[in-house]
Amino acid sequence: MFLSVFDLFKIGIGPSSSHTMGPMTAAARFLSELASPDWPRPAGAKVDRLGASLHGSLAFTGIGHGTDRAVILGLTGETPQTVDPDTADAKIAAVRSEKRVSPPGHPGYRFDPDRDLVLDRKTPLPGHANGMAFTAHDADGHLLLRRVYYSIGGGFVVSEEELQRIKTRGPDHDARPVHYPFSNAAEMLAMAAQSGLSIAAMKRANEEVHRSREELNAGLDAIWTAMSNCIDRGLSQDGIMPGGLKVRRRARQLHEKLQEQWQQNRPNPLLANDWLSIYAMAVNEENAAGGRIVTAPTNGAAGVVPAVLRYWLHFHVEADQESIRDFLLTAAAVGGIIKHNASISGAEVGCQGEVGSASAMAAAGLCAVMGGTPEQVENAAEIALEHHLGMTCDPVGGLVQVPCIERNALGAVKAVTAASLAIKGDGKHFVPLDAAIATMRQTGLDMHEKYKETSLGGLAVSVVEC
Repeated sequence: MFLSVFDLFKIGIGPSSSHTMGPMTAAARFLSELASPDWPRPAGAKVDRLGASLHGSLAFTGIGHGTDRAVILGLTGETPQTVDPDTADAKIAAVRSEKRVSPPGHPGYRFDPDRDLVLDRKTPLPGHANGMAFTAHDADGHLLLRRVYYSIGGGFVVSEEELQRIKTRGPDHDARPVHYPFSNAAEMLAMAAQSGLSIAAMKRANEEVHRSREELNAGLDAIWTAMSNCIDRGLSQDGIMPGGLKVRRRARQLHEKLQEQWQQNRPNPLLANDWLSIYAMAVNEENAAGGRIVTAPTNGAAGVVPAVLRYWLHFHVEADQESIRDFLLTAAAVGGIIKHNASISGAEVGCQGEVGSASAMAAAGLCAVMGGTPEQVENAAEIALEHHLGMTCDPVGGLVQVPCIERNALGAVKAVTAASLAIKGDGKHFVPLDAAIATMRQTGLDMHEKYKETSLGGLAVSVVEC
């Protein structure tokens, strides 16, 4: 099993990897197929109008998560990696005004978001909770092409056929064999014991099958740069976040207070936790505002890993560039195991799959750079994940704000605590990480749909009722 570090950590935009980045990517895939000569159509048929429908969780919380905006931007030719958040509003306004999209390399198509973009809350698609369909019609309204895609978490998008292959054969991320093809934590620990390598070193060896060491290092550095820039921008912004809840940004104000306390040099036992929380909140406030973000492993959980990494740089004198790379590689190894054996999608398993996975990844990365053995790293990940089991995904108003922003802060605190507990032990513990992952998967299967990113239960309705 090989899932690249660049699959877990994708540079894109907020507010949601599954509801924003995924649909934008799906729209781009649909445009790519439209531009190819490979799809069957009547002789002389020309595409005149496009349509899109959102289903399941995408329909219930799509507006709050910016899914409608993402589809519009995707149909103009934008991708999560290249779209400029500062010009997105103008592009969307132009489409709404002109009722037309003109993606590069295409002749231009009629597309009226008020008519051609449908939030279908009554018809879930069978493959996944995050389903969407794109259609192309001729000038007489005849359907020429329809494609269904599923956004399965973390920005990953699959077609109906690809999803079926995953369900029957498992994910096929790359056919080339890697040196350490661990598919679960037990195999990872066995390979580490046999090779004498750290988890980061094994992950590096696997990555270097697909790219050079220089390319890998440059990519890892770019991931951290994007994460760090997101923290810094979040700490510099204030005001009301979009969406209608009128939730005010707090990271900047809290950061200024912490800096004052820091300069006074007064003892503060909670100082590290305060910094962790503010770093995480800064990221997720940026995410909520649609800013540049890195999935870690999702947008909804994007603040945990950067917060713990910035904590590492802030409070540990031994921190350096190489340790940042090892942190990310270790975190990606654990995240890949979780995704392979359970899920990182809030629409599938609730927030235990998002913030829980992120906390486990961050705990593993921190434990590794603090000198932890592979057994201690696995223990750190298990502690963090175990204490997120059962967490629901119930965003108020369908927005990635309440409780998501503070939830990332607490996920970061749990990650550091888990790493600290694990590194003080010998790596032996009662519950294996694989058991915690299996439990998360089963808990997600048992969880009622209203607690899985639909905003139909939990805080999403309790706040309104109060």
